[in-house]
Amino acid sequence: MNLNRAALLAGVRDTVPMLVGAAPFGVIFGTLAIASGIPVWAVLALSALVFAGSSQFVAVSLIGGGAALPVIWLTTFVVNLRHALYSASLLPAVRELPARWRWLLAFWLTDETYAVVEHRLRTQGVADGGAAYWLGSSLAMYLNWQLWTVAGVLLGQSVPGLAQLGLDFAMVATFAAIVAPQLRQRPVLAAALAAGGVALLARHLPYKLGLMLAALAGVLAGLLAERLAASQPQGEEA
Repeated sequence: MNLNRAALLAGVRDTVPMLVGAAPFGVIFGTLAIASGIPVWAVLALSALVFAGSSQFVAVSLIGGGAALPVIWLTTFVVNLRHALYSASLLPAVRELPARWRWLLAFWLTDETYAVVEHRLRTQGVADGGAAYWLGSSLAMYLNWQLWTVAGVLLGQSVPGLAQLGLDFAMVATFAAIVAPQLRQRPVLAAALAAGGVALLARHLPYKLGLMLAALAGVLAGLLAERLAASQPQGEEA
């Protein structure tokens, strides 16, 4: 498949705001990982081979606490299950792509990239450079994450206490920026409220199971809201 260079660059361009938001997130991961006693090579390998910020933070916390490997595997698996929902929503748009492309892009699928490419793929599919657009966004996020992980490792080794400066707030801000523009749609708003409520109530469950319950609650609430909207006569819409 020939790459559409213009679409590739457009994917990079549209991902720039996400790159800025993720930068402190990568730095704080590197500093926390080093502070937890994880070797530099292992920290870099986590970012290169796992490439999933939330589960990397959870893994570092569990490793620092001396958790057994099965606990680490199960917990990070649960945290990352939301990506299965992302993949399911994008599959209709990329079904025609060769399997090798789907495997490659699936590995690079993150919250930020999903937020950037979902609308384009849903409305245009992979026609006119959709796959190249996704690839551009993915490569930008991947290289950005590796860069700031290295920066965090270097800073963590040279500046004690950097992890306590509150840089992890960037994670909250980034996810808020992803969700906020979509809250104008009633199903999305219903899903966000349901997921947020369940996540708050179930936050004390072990192995981060509250996150998966929140995701399921959000999906169910969104589907219910969509069905109610579809059954409502046009003239009754607010």
